[in-house]
Amino acid sequence: MPDGKGSAGERPLADGKLLYDEPAEQVARLRIANPEKRGALDHQILDAISHEVPLIQARCLIITGTGPVFSAGYDIGGLPEDGFSEAAEKLVAHPFTEAITAIENFPYPTIAALNGHTIGGGLELALSCDLRVCADGAKLGMPPAKLGLVYSHAGLDKFIQTIGPARTSELFYSAINIDAAKALSWGLVNDVREPDAVGEATLTLAATIAANAPLSLAGNKRVIRTLMAHAPINPEIEAELVELRRECFLSEDFREGVRAFAEKRSPQWRGR
Repeated sequence: MPDGKGSAGERPLADGKLLYDEPAEQVARLRIANPEKRGALDHQILDAISHEVPLIQARCLIITGTGPVFSAGYDIGGLPEDGFSEAAEKLVAHPFTEAITAIENFPYPTIAALNGHTIGGGLELALSCDLRVCADGAKLGMPPAKLGLVYSHAGLDKFIQTIGPARTSELFYSAINIDAAKALSWGLVNDVREPDAVGEATLTLAATIAANAPLSLAGNKRVIRTLMAHAPINPEIEAELVELRRECFLSEDFREGVRAFAEKRSPQWRGR
């Protein structure tokens, strides 16, 4: 039975911050390896995901992290003071969206192996996968309200589809992290395992999936994704939602939220 450890054939991407290997037959794995920044998703990592995923030929893809954290979300700690709003919007709205789209468009099943804490953009990335196996003791949360950030309507819709509007509201309004047991009860994850068993359990599941008929895997995934999709949003309303999000990047509160996060203090909100 395959194990959950890294293989000798790991190929570094994004200057070694993303690792690719094929740990079992017809199974590919991407491992976020940015422990110094708690698995934060920077431009290099996101661009590498966008480029690599469409090239993968395997029938199941695993995305996981390293150490006690899957991903702490966007790498907002290094945003410059000059051009702050532009840099923030470019990170969140472009390479992140492209990486998420690449994962969602992968034709076969995808599994997020949540080896540890999964926060913000890291949680949306996990939710973009078809299945999620989570380490017991991991915390999952969405902190936009603590940062003064209006989340994308596409991202919020993903949460509503998965856990419903009430749980989504609780997660986003409170900005409180939930534990793995609650995430399982909400349907946010499919399975919870001891931390040292997550890799092996995920790889066993991936190998089981990959052994099935490829036409069935790809066809069923397409049907499921199609049935989950809502009717298109009215273009005028969508434009309004996009503008609402754009304005948050220009706000004093978003700048203060990011600064307070970096300085590990409570933000002083101004409502503008």
